[in-house]
Amino acid sequence: MFSGSSSVLQDKRIVITAGANGIGLAMARHFLQEGATVCVCDLDGAAVKTISGSHEKLHGFEVDVADPSAVQGFFKAAEETMGGLDILVNNAGIAGPTALCEDVEIEDWQRTINVDLNAQFYCAKYAIPLLKAAGGGSIVMMASNAALFGFPMRSPYTAAKWALIGLTKTLAMELGPYGIRVNALCPCSVEGPRIDGVIEREAAKRGVSAEKIREDYQRQSSLRTFVRADDVAAMALFLVSGLGAKISGQAIGVDGHTESLAQL
Repeated sequence: MFSGSSSVLQDKRIVITAGANGIGLAMARHFLQEGATVCVCDLDGAAVKTISGSHEKLHGFEVDVADPSAVQGFFKAAEETMGGLDILVNNAGIAGPTALCEDVEIEDWQRTINVDLNAQFYCAKYAIPLLKAAGGGSIVMMASNAALFGFPMRSPYTAAKWALIGLTKTLAMELGPYGIRVNALCPCSVEGPRIDGVIEREAAKRGVSAEKIREDYQRQSSLRTFVRADDVAAMALFLVSGLGAKISGQAIGVDGHTESLAQL
């Protein structure tokens, strides 16, 4: 499943949340190919089981990152497994509901904020002491191009992603003196089952075809395209490696240049 030899991340110890599927798994592959040791956590226990044992430097744990005690336990396990931590990729997130604000159920709002924002805080809280102990490192927050615009019918998701940019810039200021860099990635729609589900739900809400929604989404980008998980992983690799050594506090688009998200 994985191949490669030592390179720009040789001996680096990395945690990736939601790392057993999609973007997180793509990142794990890229990092392992560059010589890193990787601990991933994921709510999908079957996916964790599938990847476990696929590479000698890949370790999987089933964790709900919206549960702070579970997150604390995971970081203790990651420290014991890898002997420390050099890089955190805060990748976990959910799409949340597709609805006008007044139609969003309270529990859907809370769940989206818990996973897309609170969990990022929990992971950063427990990772930071390990990164300081390592003498420096890097944190990547998974934001979205929804953190750069308003996004009708996606208010919980958008609110969480805008908040992540503020958290990113604040942590960059707090942690810079310790040699810890913090950046946010802002991808547009990423090809795969998750965006397919978002498109289908929005199509149903609007009473149009899924293909029409897909075309609308693609027209939001100057390149008229979605991105691949590997596109996002490649930028993450750049940021956490020495190639991005002087980059911190940034919200970086991997989106073909988003022009607008407004589509009411």
